[in-house]
Amino acid sequence: MERLKFRRSGFALAIALLCWAWQVQAGTFSVIGETRWVQVAYVYDGDTFKTAKGERIRLLGINTPEVTHGSEPGQIMGDEATQALKRIITGKIVRLAFDKERRDVYGRTLAQIWLRDGTWVNGKMVRQGFAHVYTFTPNLRWAKKLIVLEQSARKQRLGIWNTKRFSVLLANRVKKSNIGQFHVVTGKINRINRNGFGFRLAKLNISIPRKYRKWFKPPPRLYVGQSLTVRGMVRAGRKGSLYLALHSPFDLETLTP
Repeated sequence: MERLKFRRSGFALAIALLCWAWQVQAGTFSVIGETRWVQVAYVYDGDTFKTAKGERIRLLGINTPEVTHGSEPGQIMGDEATQALKRIITGKIVRLAFDKERRDVYGRTLAQIWLRDGTWVNGKMVRQGFAHVYTFTPNLRWAKKLIVLEQSARKQRLGIWNTKRFSVLLANRVKKSNIGQFHVVTGKINRINRNGFGFRLAKLNISIPRKYRKWFKPPPRLYVGQSLTVRGMVRAGRKGSLYLALHSPFDLETLTP
């Protein structure tokens, strides 16, 4: 009798394992806390969509040009980015993968997106020049891979990188008209702060705010005359100066001098 019970329990376990394997292959199984599958119902813009259950998903680690919102005009290539995402995911079942923080201040779910065929949607949007990297701590798991894809798109001047609004700026050409805009800026260091958490490219001050310094410890090893590329929002400083704050190590790319 005990042997019969063992055989029955073994048979039940085998059936369960077969069902589990089928679910994984079919894409219906999701690892709790790591990934899950959803169906895309509506694409809002190049980096946001809604699922069939009404959940709003924000593509993590990237940002696309804005589309028109009410009285707010859209940015150049905002419509093109939206159409690109629609072509890739509309009506499809996609897999969500998460980093440390899963929701933004607007209540949207933050996720990396994959198709059933293995296409990495966030990466594809960056690689084709429809998006730029936009990372914030502590969600840095995929940042390095995204930066590499963006560098390739920038080098080929694809999509947004072939427009005046998003093309890489020389530090000595950053102007007050750029205040409030995200930009990728390149230049040579002409001054470094004593604490190592700030420096200057031409007249543009680059700072690492105190709240983000733990991600840069030890301070970046920089020297005067070094060529750098930085990314972030251009803001107004004191006495008419301009500055750009770095929020993660991936906002700073060291280049050959």
